Amino acid sequence: MEQQREAGTLGMWVFLVTEIMFFGGMFLAYTLYRSKFPADFASASNHLDITLGAVNTGVLILSSFTMATAVWSTQVGKRQTQILCLVLTLLLGLTFLGIKAVEYYDKYEDALVPGQLIPGRPFGPEVAQEGDHDRHKLHLLPGATVEHVQMFYWIYFAMTGMHALHMVIGAGLITFLIIFSVKGRYDPEYHSPVEVIGLYWHFVDIIWIFLFPLLYLLGRHFEH
Repeated sequence: MEQQREAGTLGMWVFLVTEIMFFGGMFLAYTLYRSKFPADFASASNHLDITLGAVNTGVLILSSFTMATAVWSTQVGKRQTQILCLVLTLLLGLTFLGIKAVEYYDKYEDALVPGQLIPGRPFGPEVAQEGDHDRHKLHLLPGATVEHVQMFYWIYFAMTGMHALHMVIGAGLITFLIIFSVKGRYDPEYHSPVEVIGLYWHFVDIIWIFLFPLLYLLGRHFEH
């Protein structure tokens, strides 16, 4: 049993290393473009919803705590606490995804999705006013261009979209943990699946901890 646990943990660490390399490449691309087009990226960053981003950060930090508690509860045989914490972790993960969906919809409504930004004309609220509600104007900082602002949003949707996909996978895995936990499959003698999926969940949370300041806080010091 101990050998199986060690093999599962090692396998997850190997997987996480490949994921770190994948996200590391995206972070590197973001950093290079940001250094080359600072005003453009700041203009785009200023129009991300920092409140929703901060709330989502708090949600994921809390979910890391509930996941860690679920692992501990399994190790010491507290089954009810284990199930409760797994359910709370799943609900927090779904809350994160719901908030992210709201953010994506807002970007679509404000014509900030790549493809909606047309070089040579105003963008954001001035692009289309057909809706029943006004849109907020997206201001360009001096030296910024629509093309480079659009590049920021390509990277934003790629990075947050991949992170959201990992969240969906994590939520699915936790759902299976809940089902098997209710059946009493995990106990102090056999809890490696909970530990391994816990590692995955913490990794996804940590990725967001890096994404939030890089994407949402980038342009705040450029404002007015």
